[in-house]
Amino acid sequence: MNVRRGAEGLLCAGLVAFAIGPVGMAGQTVATLPPVQLTAEQDHQRLMDLLHITSIRHGADGNATSAYAANYDEGKANPWPVLPDPLVLANGKRVKTAKVWWKERRPQIVEAFDREIYGRMPGKTPKVNWEVVSTSREMHGDVPVVTKKLVGHVDHSEYPLVTVDMQLTLTTPASATGPVPVMMEFGFVFPVRAGFTPPPPPPGPTWQQQVLAKGWGYAVLYPYTVQADNGAGLTQGIIGLVNHGQPRKPDDWGALRAWAWGASRALDYFETD
Repeated sequence: MNVRRGAEGLLCAGLVAFAIGPVGMAGQTVATLPPVQLTAEQDHQRLMDLLHITSIRHGADGNATSAYAANYDEGKANPWPVLPDPLVLANGKRVKTAKVWWKERRPQIVEAFDREIYGRMPGKTPKVNWEVVSTSREMHGDVPVVTKKLVGHVDHSEYPLVTVDMQLTLTTPASATGPVPVMMEFGFVFPVRAGFTPPPPPPGPTWQQQVLAKGWGYAVLYPYTVQADNGAGLTQGIIGLVNHGQPRKPDDWGALRAWAWGASRALDYFETD
């Protein structure tokens, strides 16, 4: 199944502070230190120290009488009344041609997102080998479908102490005779809390059923199998693998960009299916 794909873009260097030791007759080396173990609190404090931040602002308080009471007045909710003009260069000159946009202004905006929001992608990331672990024919509503469960094994030959196996499911209409469009979402599995009753599903067909009714397919990537969404997991997952188990630098990529990298690798598989 062929899938058209867009640029990986803003949704994605690596910290190379690692120890290596000689292995093999050909002078090959592999990292030998185990991943650094940090709690989320320790990772947070470490980054604050690196950025020379001694305190952070108090969060909003639900108590209306508190000095930090949450604000519900829209008139007070705009600390930046004048946003930067996307068509003005950093030197103050206005963008007047497509060439200036592509060559100058767009790279400036991308750099701002890399530095301040999503973090920088490593210059090199490992290859992923997708394995189909099961294929089943089933019914989704009234549509016969074929569902594949896949595991993306990330090459960890350069640092065998961290393993990343990305989980993905792909469902397509059983009647498909050629390539079909695919909608992909991130799937999360949350623990059930005692006493919590989930809300009922909305009426009507689910979005998956609507997609299948059009003859399309859908996929679910479980992002926590790519990278944990907490500070304690940053020396594991794809970020920990690329960093050889060492803590990241302040401008290294974070979970959101790592998830986008994982989604892009899923698109790689779709193009071959």
